[in-house]
Amino acid sequence: MMFWKKKHLHYQLACEQPLNTPICDLSFTVFDTEATGFAVGAKDRLIEIGAVHVDGLRVSDQTFQTYVNPERDIPAEITELTGIRTEDVAEAPTSFEAIESFYRYVEHCNSSGWVGHYLAFDILVLKKELQRQKYSFDEPLAFDTLDLIGYLNPSWDMRDLEHYALSFGTNIYERHSALGDALTTAHLYVELLRHLQDRGKTTLADLLDVTKKEGGRVLPL
Repeated sequence: MMFWKKKHLHYQLACEQPLNTPICDLSFTVFDTEATGFAVGAKDRLIEIGAVHVDGLRVSDQTFQTYVNPERDIPAEITELTGIRTEDVAEAPTSFEAIESFYRYVEHCNSSGWVGHYLAFDILVLKKELQRQKYSFDEPLAFDTLDLIGYLNPSWDMRDLEHYALSFGTNIYERHSALGDALTTAHLYVELLRHLQDRGKTTLADLLDVTKKEGGRVLPL
């Protein structure tokens, strides 16, 4: 029987941020993924990554997008939802190559961490793809817009991204496109940060507190 020691895919995030760092001085990569289905812990695979850099309270024009070859057919219902066909990804990078490119983008942007909407799903997609290649996954500092919404409006239940963008009056981009959803999430995130500041939550420590996260470290992957 053979055993493999898990490898690490390294990249450098911005330096560790002091807890008193103002929210307006933080920068994040807001990202989204699309997959062949929701069973990403089993049979379903990554087909697209999209991201945009948010610097303080400004959505930048530094974006990232790549299709991914899932090494399987894309179901008709996913094509109907995302517009991505099997033939569109036939010549696309492998999941590992795509994730490497995404990590280089994050490093280039000097991001302090990640942001997403229903972020646990997107992180699980990346984690499972890396595990297939015997790579470990260490989650960086990361925030989910749903946690911020839950703090600002505790009575709201979990809704679709577009619902919240409409509720907060922020831009909506192409839905169920990884880059489109990343851009929609980014504009929503910036607006949520402004609402937090209006409530006196102005530092990284405050952001960690309202999202129930511990510590202010930023971990390299």
